[in-house]
Amino acid sequence: MRRWSAGVLVAATLVAACGGSGSSSGSSTSSTGSASTTEVTVPETVPVTTVIATTTSEPPGPVYPLTGLPVTDQAAAERPALVVKIDNNSAARPQSGLNEADIVFEEIVEVQTRFAAVFQSKGSEPVGPIRSGRTQDITLLGSLYRPLFLWSGGNANVTRAIENSDFVNLSAQRSTVYNGAGFFRSSEHSAPHDLYASSAGAWSLAPADAAPPPQQFTYLPAGTAAVGEPSTGVNLEMDGLPIEWRFDAATGLYLRSNGGTPHNDALSGQVSTANLLVMFVDYQPSAADANSPEAQTIGSGEVWVFTGGVLVKGTWSRADRLSAIVLTGADGNAIMLTPGRTFVELPRVDSATAV
Repeated sequence: MRRWSAGVLVAATLVAACGGSGSSSGSSTSSTGSASTTEVTVPETVPVTTVIATTTSEPPGPVYPLTGLPVTDQAAAERPALVVKIDNNSAARPQSGLNEADIVFEEIVEVQTRFAAVFQSKGSEPVGPIRSGRTQDITLLGSLYRPLFLWSGGNANVTRAIENSDFVNLSAQRSTVYNGAGFFRSSEHSAPHDLYASSAGAWSLAPADAAPPPQQFTYLPAGTAAVGEPSTGVNLEMDGLPIEWRFDAATGLYLRSNGGTPHNDALSGQVSTANLLVMFVDYQPSAADANSPEAQTIGSGEVWVFTGGVLVKGTWSRADRLSAIVLTGADGNAIMLTPGRTFVELPRVDSATAV
């Protein structure tokens, strides 16, 4: 591991401080922090501190920071995180790249949801459909250390916020980016759900001082099974979009459906993940657009972690936008994930049922 966000160094303090309480129905405590867009301007260079990881939760040898899996491609391990905003309108399905991303965040937007897919160990050719960003992305993704941000562009207020952040702005509205990132319109979908790009092209636009992201989660040692309450999955409701995740014991993966219909990726079949985090958050109106909901991802709240066929309930916490998400179990210990891809759902409180 080459660089860690300074926020990671506060993780131990957060574990001691967080103590969200859950309701009998499984709803989350509300965030105790705010992600006001009036505070999104950050220095061009985010201060980082180099540390040596001593945790025994990692397998021997170097691992990819966003999956915990052993490195098989050193060049990939050294590149920066690439965040792609992927459309989730029904007219945008099937998307391309959801199963190639190391981490996928699903956020509520004005109409149901949108994905922030984070690539590092693998790319996707092509990736999309690509849509606009939101101010909530700046807060949610700050711990990735100056990620490349591939998006279709946005209104003046959101664009200004992105430009003032530490993200590398790869907007399709910038002529210097459009051809370099390989943007194109696909005949498979109708506008505005037809914009695609190349992850390889996007990485070619990384600045000379770009660096890989710090590790975001802690992982179980190789060959170790997760311990928790047996569970086959979860049902979610994301502002009118019904989502079901079910554990497939044969593959060790969770499979996604929408309203009973399998959610497929055009490149690789049904959307799946090794780890599923249901991170309950509050939503407040964005200062950039009052009609746009903004997930409050600084503070703490309840989290349900599904991994290896079990459910572990606990607390998520973050001190600031540069801090990785800290997952703490009811026993006060860190919740460890299975090495592999992770999908993070950001539902409102009281909107999920474990099965």
